[in-house]
Amino acid sequence: MVTADEATIANLRAARGTLAGEAVRRMEETLPWYRAMSAQDRSWVGLIAHAAISAFIAWYQQPDGEVQITADVFGTAPRELTRSISLQHALQMVRTVVDSVEEHVPAIAAPDAEQHLRESVLRYSRDVAFAAAEIYARAAESRGSWDARLEAMVVDAVMRGAESEDLRSRAAALNWGATTKVVVVAGEASAATLEESRESLRSTARSGGGDLLIGLQGERLILILGHGDDPGALVTDLVQYFGPGPVVVGPAVNGLMAASESARAAVSGLSAARAWPGAPRPVESDDLLPERLLTGDTEARRTLIEQAYRPLTEGAAHLLDTVWTYVELGGSLEGAARALFVHPNTVRYRLRRVSDITRWDPTDARGAFVLRIAIIAGRVSDPQT
Repeated sequence: MVTADEATIANLRAARGTLAGEAVRRMEETLPWYRAMSAQDRSWVGLIAHAAISAFIAWYQQPDGEVQITADVFGTAPRELTRSISLQHALQMVRTVVDSVEEHVPAIAAPDAEQHLRESVLRYSRDVAFAAAEIYARAAESRGSWDARLEAMVVDAVMRGAESEDLRSRAAALNWGATTKVVVVAGEASAATLEESRESLRSTARSGGGDLLIGLQGERLILILGHGDDPGALVTDLVQYFGPGPVVVGPAVNGLMAASESARAAVSGLSAARAWPGAPRPVESDDLLPERLLTGDTEARRTLIEQAYRPLTEGAAHLLDTVWTYVELGGSLEGAARALFVHPNTVRYRLRRVSDITRWDPTDARGAFVLRIAIIAGRVSDPQT
């Protein structure tokens, strides 16, 4: 004689295809994210629905057994599933499959077995939901470790100047947007572990509309910051996550592929910043050009010559003589005027012109120092002098 459970199991097996088809139909009607998926992904989710119903039938025969969600329900799919849909969507899918089965309980259950089948469906759906959440947690942990390794590779490539299409695709995998401007920021890492501050750094950058890549090289923290307009404006909010000491911001460049230029300047500035104890925090790498030059940075020497020395030699001849005489005499207007045989007001006017042309003010102590180093560098490298 066939028992109620045996009859119910036979009915479940016979209705397996119908139940799976009904579940897919319900998803099509009620879940917008499912309709938006590609045909291949929808087919794949449909296969999961079939597997879930088959696994339920197997479990119903041995209800005391543990739900083997990885093997019985998702098969080889957990990694792909967590990439394609969120946990919330996965639970909606489970709920839809359960509703499909539950609606057919009166027709499937043998006499006197309807309540038992309904309770079994609810128990199974609960176990599946918990197991799905566990899968997503494991996948998130694994993905976090992989993302950290990938991010380290991208930062290392930028620091080495490895500008290739691989760099672009790897950054895209880390959700790096199509930002217009990029700066690299370098400083000492804080005592807190990078893992403790990583999410806070990202949240701060995102709140300002920026993209961020984070790298730790020894005791040095490197941030690659992107923004559609002005990434440097976001740096002030990120300084708190660095350790003590200078924080140097490289020049803004166009896109991630050119970020190595900003990285070289930032790291060079960080090495030279100790020579300027009064430097602001953060400090632009271009504000450290004299110190960088003294450490052997050829790019800093070229920049100083092009931005300070060359404009003075190509302008009115008396400007170079005036600023050199002024700084040589310790910033004395009267002394410079006597040495040049001009009125002090003429010296003032010429010094203002120097400031306009070079952006460095010779009447300011720091500006005078920068201009002095620039003129020395220019004269050493200029065969005409």
